[in-house]
Amino acid sequence: MNYELCYCEDLLNDLYEGVYFVDKDRGITFWNRGAERITGFTAGEMLGRFCYDNLLSHVDEHGKQLCFDGCPLHETLRDGKPRASQVYLHHKLGHRVRVDIKIRPLFVDGEVIGATEVFSSAEFTDCSETGLKEMERLALYDQLTQLPNRRYIDTYLENQIRDYQTLGIDFGVLMLDLDLFKDINDTYGHNIGDSVLKMVADTFQGSMRKNDFIGRWGGEEFVAALRGVNQAELETIAKKVCKLVEQSSLKRAGGDIRVTVSIGATMIRPTDNAYTLIHRADSALYTSKREGRNRVTVL
Repeated sequence: MNYELCYCEDLLNDLYEGVYFVDKDRGITFWNRGAERITGFTAGEMLGRFCYDNLLSHVDEHGKQLCFDGCPLHETLRDGKPRASQVYLHHKLGHRVRVDIKIRPLFVDGEVIGATEVFSSAEFTDCSETGLKEMERLALYDQLTQLPNRRYIDTYLENQIRDYQTLGIDFGVLMLDLDLFKDINDTYGHNIGDSVLKMVADTFQGSMRKNDFIGRWGGEEFVAALRGVNQAELETIAKKVCKLVEQSSLKRAGGDIRVTVSIGATMIRPTDNAYTLIHRADSALYTSKREGRNRVTVL
């Protein structure tokens, strides 16, 4: 029997997906290596804890805290029904990770004695490994955030404008700026400031759609281009990004560091070039700043 248990654990630890088991009281009894990789939390940190300790702090796309209201794992323990969902977990390093989860109840003699959750990262990369290395060689990526840099953004926007003019493919642009970022640098130092930038960049990537583009414009400013959206969809996605950044935090001994983002949004227009498009998004951004920060303005 011990051999069989060890064999099962080895199989589960070889999975790319994260897997963990809970008992009927939601105590965590197993945490595989896939779960360690996706969340940053080791088995030693998680075993014996309870999922309602809120280390992963699951939220939905609207920023709703699921551990306190609407937890799918708790519902499965209650009614014995399997569930599947997409949520955003809180990585140990502070950023949000989009994951697809599947929950199954565990029965003994017809009674629910626990549950298992299998989750996989829904993050993506648009470039193959070979293409990524080539772009890095051409210095098209920001070294801190690993996002496309300004040079790459300029080229990408020109291509999208050309597609809009020749093929009629609409797209929208977001200009995103971290609120009061200078205060973070002044208070905690530039190393912590860099960690906050990386955390936010990772949250941006995890909160957007597969084909959306996000790059670092410079300093604490970022630019995103969303292909094939209308204005309402652009605003909805921007508000989701705003909420998920607000729900992220960088954990440190002296207390969590939180940050918000202001966003300016605009759709491509027939007379636009890259300059007018960015200028209008930038104007919308500063309207968000003037009106209190941590919000979205559409022009």
